This record gives sequence, C-alpha cells and structure tokens, in this order.
Amino acid sequence: MISLRALPAIVLAALLAVAPAAYAAPGGGAGGMVRIPGGAYRPLYRRTGDSAIVVAPFRLDRDAVSRGAFLAFVQAHPQWRRSVVKPAHGARDGYLADWRGDLDAGLATERSRPVTSVSWFAAQAFCVAQGKRLPTVAEWEYAAAASATMRDATRDPAFIQEVLTLYANRPSSLPPVGTGRRNVFGVRGLHGVVWEWAADFDGAPVRHEPHHAAARDHDQSCASAAMGADNTSNYPAFLRHAVRSGLTAHSTMGSLGFRCAA
Repeated sequence: MISLRALPAIVLAALLAVAPAAYAAPGGGAGGMVRIPGGAYRPLYRRTGDSAIVVAPFRLDRDAVSRGAFLAFVQAHPQWRRSVVKPAHGARDGYLADWRGDLDAGLATERSRPVTSVSWFAAQAFCVAQGKRLPTVAEWEYAAAASATMRDATRDPAFIQEVLTLYANRPSSLPPVGTGRRNVFGVRGLHGVVWEWAADFDGAPVRHEPHHAAARDHDQSCASAAMGADNTSNYPAFLRHAVRSGLTAHSTMGSLGFRCAA
C-alpha cells in the first residue's frame, strides 16, 4: 500500500503524465449515458457533525468526451476554436495545444481518444450545447466510488489499490474512449485515463460566467493533507482533490478532459 508521505511525488507524476450496465439509459455521446441511482456521498473533508451529501439520481456519459466529438462542437461553435477563444475562457498557449489546427484534431485514431487541454469554460459550453451540464464533484465522486461489483468501494483496500495502480500507470498515449474499466453502473474510464472537470471543482457554487478560483478551504501541504479527512485510506481521493486544488477555470492540461451529466 502506498503511504501518505508518498502522495506529493504521485501527484506530480499524475499531473505529468467488468460489470453489467444495469442502469443503462439512451442518449449522450458515442457511448450514450447511464442512469446513476441516487444515494449519499461523503466528501473527503467534512466538518464534525456534517452529514453526507444526498445525491439525487442523474445521468452521466458512459465515456469521456472524445476529440472527434469536440471537433464537431468547435465546427458548429467557432468561438471555441483554438485561434479565437477568449483568453479568459482558455489560455491560448495551452488550449487544444495537441491539435494541429483549429479544425484538425488528428487522424481517426487520435479523434477517438479523450479530448484534453480544454478549459472549464469550454467543457461547460460543450455540455450545454448537448443539452447537458458538467457533473458536480459530489456526482462525479459518487459515480467514481463504484467498483465493478460494489456501488461504494471506497473502503475496500483492493479497489483503492487498483485505482492507485491505474493512476500510477496512466498511459502516455491515451486509449480510445470506451476502452476504460467499467464500474457497476456501467460508466467507463473514470480512473487512470484522464482527470475530469467538475462543475464546482473549486468548491464555489456552480456558475456559468468567468471567475477566479475560490479560496481553498483546506491546506494542501504535505503535513496537513490527511488532517480532517473523512477516510484517510482513500489515497485516490487525495490525489483528485490535489489536482482540482491546482486548477482555475481557464486552466488546460494534457491529462485533463471531461464528460457530461444530465
């Protein structure tokens, strides 16, 4: 098992770098959407006495959004092309940096991979254009807590180790969407492919306008990483929290993509 003291190195490396679909629902992208039944989500950091967050039933894209799907979006919405996107909505030097041009997302094999290097604004705009939205952190984490057989496997050492292994061995060349591991809900590739945007990634209320990241409510230094955590053994959750804490809405990263919810 990886110790907490090893987390900073894992985070740095991560930044650089099968069950039946019982709740399947039609619609969505290439893989459609799946229905996630309601339940309770226990945030990584909670104040004493805080109750779990109730998560209402929702739908989530089975797979991350692909380059090909995002290419169709920028073709239909020119304001989100690389050469014209507003600086406040996406850093020009990083936005779609791995594309050859505004409308060149690469060969067919590349277009089948998850789209990355997109800002929060671009991801949100894509989802809205599909009649959807970005999932909240609670929704994403609730769906990601599921293993292949359990709806909540966050206290299962085998599942924790499996996710850590996926994070540590994140491929440098991303696989096509739809090939990631599937959990009990039928959602694929939530772990070990790309980090994913959430609507309220910075802890601020869900918003749709340019903003600065909210002040963080928890110190991310090595010594305090586990202080106040609800489940100190859930190392993957610490990694995701650390990644989100380093983002602003116009951030872009070659290992950061997204999927939509409804």
